[in-house]
Amino acid sequence: MELADEALVLTSLPHGENGAVVRFLTMGHGLRAGYVPGARGKAKRAALHPGNRVALSLRARAEGQLAGATLELVKSRALIGFEPGGAAILAWVTELTAAALAEAVPHPRLAEALDALLEGLAAGLQPVSARAALARYELLLLEEEGFGLDLASCALGGPVDDLAFVSPKSGRAVSREKADGQPWEGQLLPLPRFLRQGGAATAEEARAALALTRHFLARHWLSGARLEGLRGRAAAER
Repeated sequence: MELADEALVLTSLPHGENGAVVRFLTMGHGLRAGYVPGARGKAKRAALHPGNRVALSLRARAEGQLAGATLELVKSRALIGFEPGGAAILAWVTELTAAALAEAVPHPRLAEALDALLEGLAAGLQPVSARAALARYELLLLEEEGFGLDLASCALGGPVDDLAFVSPKSGRAVSREKADGQPWEGQLLPLPRFLRQGGAATAEEARAALALTRHFLARHWLSGARLEGLRGRAAAER
């Protein structure tokens, strides 16, 4: 097996005396893992910073064998780590992506979205905009993995221009008109307007969007020890 593509560095696990098993989100070939010899040396350690975009080559003698990886740095995102909020989002989103995706399933749309999010963080995206962008990415991740929310119409037949909530069970939107006065109204999750209509988000909307995606991420992936990863994102929301 041989593969060459540009990729985003997600996670790195030390292996052997000086190497590491690194997980990458390639731009056209999905999640891939490879062994990088000398990964803890100064030069390669810098290239393997989470979020970096690299030119990646993977080679394995047989299918199912861990590939050997060689890479060259294309774009560094190391500066993200100097801003606490950006660093927390970076740590969270790379760990989440590595944990959620199945190996070798192409996700070009997701890879481009993650690259754009990381580029925004590196360029100094403002905190509220960064949280809103993270929520959009998480919604796309849910969609790509088959858990997408239905935010296009009301589950109860209410008006589309009045959608204000999401059912925590079905993931479908609910209009304010249909929810008003119902005994289950308090159980619904707020649906921030920017997630449906685009545009900028307020700080309150960004927080609500992250609460919405957190609920469904926890439901589908983050149980037990994985839920601890939410602590990193909580730092980004303060």
